Amino acid sequence: MNHNKLNTPLSLVAQPPVRSLGQTTCPYCGVGCGVDISCNGSGRSISLESLTGTPEHPANFGRLCVKGTHLLDTNDTTQRLLYPQLNGERVDWDQATDFVADKIRQVVAEHGPDAVAFYVSGQLLTEDYYVANKLMKGFIGSANIDTNSRLCMSSAVAAYKRAFGEDLVPCNYEDLEQTDLLVLVGSNAAWTHPVLFQRMERARLRNPALKVVVIDPRQTETCALADWHLAIKPGSDVALFNGLLRYLGDHQALDADFIETATEGFAATLAACMPWDLESVASCCGLSVAEVESFYRRFAQSPSAVTFFSMGVNQSTSGTDKANAIINCHLASGKIGKPGSGPFSITGQPNAMGGREVGGLANMLAAHMDIENPVHRERVQTFWNAPTVAEKGGYKAVDLFQAIDEGKVKFVWIMATNPVVSMPNRAQVERALARCDTVVVSDIVTHNDTLKFAHVALPASGWSEKNGTVTNSERRISRQRGLLPPPGEARHDWQIICEVAAKLGFAEAFDYASPAQIFDEHACLTAWQNNGERALNLSGLAGLSPQQYDRLKPVQWPVTESTPQGCARLFENKRFFTASRKAQFIALEVLSPRQLTSAAYPYVLNSGRMRDQWHTMTRTGKTSKLLQHTAQAQLAIHPQDSLALGVVSNELVTLKAHCSGNAPVILPVKIDPRQRRGEVFAPIHWSATWGSHCTLGQLFDGSHDPVSGQPELKHGAIRIAPAEFDCHGQLACSDKGLFELLLAECDYWSRVPATHVSTARIAANISAVELCRQLAMLLPKAYCQISFQQGSSVTLLVLKDDHPVLYLSLHHKYTNLPLDWLDSVFDPDGELSFEVQASLLRNQVEASFLQGKLVCSCFNVREKPILAEIAGGADSVEELGKRLKCGTNCGSCRSELSSMLTDSGAASEQSPLLIEGALS
Repeated sequence: MNHNKLNTPLSLVAQPPVRSLGQTTCPYCGVGCGVDISCNGSGRSISLESLTGTPEHPANFGRLCVKGTHLLDTNDTTQRLLYPQLNGERVDWDQATDFVADKIRQVVAEHGPDAVAFYVSGQLLTEDYYVANKLMKGFIGSANIDTNSRLCMSSAVAAYKRAFGEDLVPCNYEDLEQTDLLVLVGSNAAWTHPVLFQRMERARLRNPALKVVVIDPRQTETCALADWHLAIKPGSDVALFNGLLRYLGDHQALDADFIETATEGFAATLAACMPWDLESVASCCGLSVAEVESFYRRFAQSPSAVTFFSMGVNQSTSGTDKANAIINCHLASGKIGKPGSGPFSITGQPNAMGGREVGGLANMLAAHMDIENPVHRERVQTFWNAPTVAEKGGYKAVDLFQAIDEGKVKFVWIMATNPVVSMPNRAQVERALARCDTVVVSDIVTHNDTLKFAHVALPASGWSEKNGTVTNSERRISRQRGLLPPPGEARHDWQIICEVAAKLGFAEAFDYASPAQIFDEHACLTAWQNNGERALNLSGLAGLSPQQYDRLKPVQWPVTESTPQGCARLFENKRFFTASRKAQFIALEVLSPRQLTSAAYPYVLNSGRMRDQWHTMTRTGKTSKLLQHTAQAQLAIHPQDSLALGVVSNELVTLKAHCSGNAPVILPVKIDPRQRRGEVFAPIHWSATWGSHCTLGQLFDGSHDPVSGQPELKHGAIRIAPAEFDCHGQLACSDKGLFELLLAECDYWSRVPATHVSTARIAANISAVELCRQLAMLLPKAYCQISFQQGSSVTLLVLKDDHPVLYLSLHHKYTNLPLDWLDSVFDPDGELSFEVQASLLRNQVEASFLQGKLVCSCFNVREKPILAEIAGGADSVEELGKRLKCGTNCGSCRSELSSMLTDSGAASEQSPLLIEGALS
């Protein structure tokens, strides 16, 4: 290892050349959108001026969702981790990496390599992933490296391997536009993968004969595109697709030639499906027989079909079986390996696929080779010239944190992820990290729920600084280019890993000068003794010069001499990658979710993403623009359930599960008739960083799929009760230190950030007058305090030099001022008139701000003007765009606009976005 290149001052490191255009990829979902950024300057003075989608990138063709559109708004260095820390004290890199290497060496010597673990992330680039996996499996000698991708797509991985012999997504995005039938299962693509949803919308416009089915317990925004929405009972997917397979057999809709020549195991699989007639399926799934039969008939008669599935399938204790049930139907009908057909798993993170390629899961080796296969192990060990190679799979995510809790793992290195928030069974994860001898965290932020457990915090580079590759959901490799130098002393993840490897004595094997070298080694390994054994083959990308690597255009693997331009669709030759080269049918039993409801815990809890947020909000939460659509976590609940509980919209409720202990989750209620009765939904993004009781993960008990290890995050069992507080209120404060001090005095708080002021919803177990008195005592005496009391309500306004410092409004029942108006009051460039002061004290607001919730973030278009235009004759999303501009930029709000049109009865009969319609 050449240590000099890691310790060279950043000012002397080669920086990106001066250029007017930088091209990279979006760091959010698995679509893999290309991004064009206008850059000015060079070195440390370079700035990113503006951002658009890359017109020629085949994943998005210039389109971006609202999160991608606001990337630059979240890219400042506030709250960035800039220096290595050891036990909370700043140290230099030598001290930090010496400590990490010494601890690994000590743990291996005393407890063996399996007492060491890495927990990594789909936010890493492929090159980062590669060196982390190489160090753990080939040099430390354990397979204890797992990834947060275990939480999003490992069930699909396991299902593809069972069926095809290798983790292979057979489809591409063009299939979404070429199909006759698009079936979305457990996917709210309108919010989670908006750019692909826009492609689906355009496909529908170009091909009115295209039929769309949405299979989801919730009526999500994606249903705006559907001809039919099957609101199935959660966890009943295997029954639905077992029934479909039987229906295909009963109605002569099988592809007998394909089954005979390209598959194995059909007879046993069909026999397992025989109990699932229409009536049995309808009863199990909570559907009518007519709904089931209509869907089955459409699938059977359609010349082509794509089944597009995501977290609603994967995040389950039977997620692998659900995915295989879908795959079975495509194999049986021959709807695979041809345009517009196939089972299409869509990944959640930008590089979940890249992590799969390099072996970033604990049960994989590298380059799609199997850790249990001695030939594969010998092959990888020889290629790496490694002293050893792990001989068995390591701990998968849920089991890993249990092993830490039990003291079996003494050292864990967490990279680019926040497992205290994202993992189920939060209490155990916190307990495990608190007990662990050494916790190392590489991240870009100064604070999150996981970092508070870190003995060592290592500053890593972020999206705009990282340089390497990512692979999206259609197997397309794209370059992510570093446009800025890392701030402070931050380093790239691969650099940090390599320095630790060198100090462990493995310098020669980790002597990389650039990510191009790492990518080349990865590409060579995919081709090493491959001989057509594995589809993952990047031999056509091996040997790239640094210039060629930098100019690499998006390409789908495999990339070989015979497919130098990549391969868009797999299995066109009906050859698979099992031992027999035939696809495998999997006979499946219908299993119930593990965390079942009961008299004590009668409600099913579902969790998922919101439109404008990403994971644990360390980036998207930095801009108030992305919080205007949904300002805080809410519990969506059916109106009749809210009536039975005696709660109304925006009231707080407590949520408890058998695994959650005494600390409840507390969320405000959102009345939502699109929920099934007895089922509720909460978003995953908010955490203890954002609220005193925003710890959703504690409501899921860690039950997971026995094959894939993927935890159940779609079917918790909870009880709900009104939250009892004596007073509720709204707090706004421009002094961040004071704001934190005041929050600590409240029994409940939930942050709602704005541009000019920090705000929060608060509650306490004392009266409004008493809480106001207690908080006022904490204020500097130099501030001017003005209070107004009316009955049990009290308002406090605090000024400094005639500018507002604090606004506090407390009542017996919660009431609040619109955030954008309150934010404008605290604008330091504005003036606080006596009229505005009076409005604040009386908890009133100017009429111009009473425009309803935000719908279009790009153009700040709110609900009431949209409804007014609909009442005035606007009958399509396009017409609303002409009148108000909403939906004409990133398109993320188009599904919501369509739902508003449908709810109002104003949707045009010619609109391609109808929610309901016959399939037959």
